[in-house]
Amino acid sequence: MVVLKNEVWMTTLEPTLGSEINKTRPCIIVSPDVSNKHKKSVVIIPLTSTLKDFPSRINCTFQNKHGQIVIDQIRTVDKIRLVKKLGTIDDATSKKIYEMIKIYFK
Repeated sequence: MVVLKNEVWMTTLEPTLGSEINKTRPCIIVSPDVSNKHKKSVVIIPLTSTLKDFPSRINCTFQNKHGQIVIDQIRTVDKIRLVKKLGTIDDATSKKIYEMIKIYFK
């Protein structure tokens, strides 16, 4: 399966435990392409339509839907969980994501 950084995939996140974000939802691939090419897993960040005023969330619009990118729920998933490619995020949003990742994990 070919998966590229900054693509958005509908991803099955179930089963989850505790406060982990759940359901099948759009997620952004943030792992590097070289890793995506050779590994059976990818690093993703979920999107949500639930807006919260948390510093670890980035407001975004994808496919004309407003929501947030949930940096505090970043995780690694097996590619089996990737259901369908939905598109790619824009460059401006991509820059915000990687800036926030640096801040969040500083």
